[in-house]
Order: sequence, then C-alpha cells, then structure tokens
Amino acid sequence: MFVTEAFAQTAAGGPGAGDMIGFVVPMILIAVVFYFFMIRPQQTKLKEHQAMLGKATRGDTIVTNGGLIGKVVRVVDDNELLVEVGENVKVRVLRQGIADVRSKGEPMKAEDSVAVPVSNKKKK
Repeated sequence: MFVTEAFAQTAAGGPGAGDMIGFVVPMILIAVVFYFFMIRPQQTKLKEHQAMLGKATRGDTIVTNGGLIGKVVRVVDDNELLVEVGENVKVRVLRQGIADVRSKGEPMKAEDSVAVPVSNKKKK
C-alpha cells in the first residue's frame, strides 16, 4: 500500500523542470553582466598599460609604483630600466614597477599654464 503512493508522487514530475530553467537563466544573465561591466574593462586597461610600459624609452619621465619620479637614462634590457631619480642618483627599475610614463614631448596643458599680462606702462 505504501509503495503505490510513492510511485504516484514521482509520476507527476512537471514542476521540477520549470524550476531548473527559472534558476539557470538568471545565473547566465548575471554572468554576462559581470563580464561586460567588470572583466572586459579590466582586460582592456591591462592591455593599454602593457603597451605603455613597452614604449618607455630613454629620456622619458616615469612614475614608479612606489611614487618615485625619474628620468630614464638607459634601457638595460627588456625588463629593466636605469632611472635617474636625483642628481647623480640612478636606480634600476623593473618595467612592472612603473605606474605611469610621461613622454618627453608631452606639451603643457592649457589649464596648467598661468598667463599673467605684463604691462610696461608706468602709472602716474
């Protein structure tokens, strides 16, 4: 008598299949949102940073991750640069330790310059 009731309960398996689809579809949508808003922008930023590090050459001003600002004196090899951080103070820096590269030909920004008119006229 108990066996037949158990088979009767398992024969109506309709609600279980709908619950699975209702669970999987939102999870897929959350994964797509994470990809477009978090993972993809980080990958593009990493590629831009790697390209910037590869372009560091002699004469460029760099900022290290530690906050040192210096001028590249010599490219030792693909991974190291010789940087002058002070007068006659040279430091070897790994390319991975560079936070920013300021090129030597970078012009001054308009908002950084202060234009003060000079008048040669004397007041009486």
